[in-house]
Amino acid sequence: MIIPGADTQAFAATLAEATGEGLGRVEYERFPDGEHVVQVPEAVSGERAVIVASTVDSDAHLQLLQLQDAARESGASEVVTVIPYMGYARQDEAFKPGEPVSSRAMARAISTGTDRVLTVNPHEPAVCDFFDVPATHVDAASVLADPLPENLEDPLFLSPDEGAIDLARTVRDAYGDGETDFFEKERDYDTGDIEISPSDAPVAGRDVVLVDDIIATGSTMSESVGVLDDRDAQRIFVSCVHPMLASNALTKLNSAGVEAVYGTDTLERAVSEVSAAPVVAEEL
Repeated sequence: MIIPGADTQAFAATLAEATGEGLGRVEYERFPDGEHVVQVPEAVSGERAVIVASTVDSDAHLQLLQLQDAARESGASEVVTVIPYMGYARQDEAFKPGEPVSSRAMARAISTGTDRVLTVNPHEPAVCDFFDVPATHVDAASVLADPLPENLEDPLFLSPDEGAIDLARTVRDAYGDGETDFFEKERDYDTGDIEISPSDAPVAGRDVVLVDDIIATGSTMSESVGVLDDRDAQRIFVSCVHPMLASNALTKLNSAGVEAVYGTDTLERAVSEVSAAPVVAEEL
């Protein structure tokens, strides 16, 4: 049975359809003092329980732990935890003395209530090593090709840096046409300004697809859009697996002149044009 977290209900429903497993009707409650409590279906007894919860904030982390425990309490024969978007995955090391490795702390807590973990395109795949149970990261970038127009003009798939070039290649391969490239960043150490530019491929007159794993504030991506616009790119599309789009990120991108923004449903937003659930279903 698929058991959804409160913030991941659409993803869970699509996953249930893709796997043919039942979708549990979970009750979520919050007490006046702020504490959470969940209730999972009694039918989970003797079955495999697949908890599906993006840890979008601290409340979602807590709710995930409660869902795991409730499934065990209801007699689940196995608990599998699917984390479409794993919060704190970018905090994979202590960047300053005295800081925690937050992704490790979260992974250890989640490990106590599950037999297996699947997570979708974590910012640092190595965070899977922090879990105390078998953990697998699933690459859902290929589905980002689905909502793109079929008639892209001499398409160029760009990643924001060299480290994310594999994402751009995956989307290009799924689309079936185009080149790939990445942005290079040069810092002026006197002023602190950063200049970004495509490292190699020309962009004038071409449709460009910017690809990243997550868009949070949209600042870097909107700056990239501005550079492409200055270089006479024809149309600019933005695609990401995790459309966090915090604060006014979507406004930044639209103001910069993007043709469209596409994301998956690992984070359920207005731009979630395609589901990553079928890719997770194959791994399950």
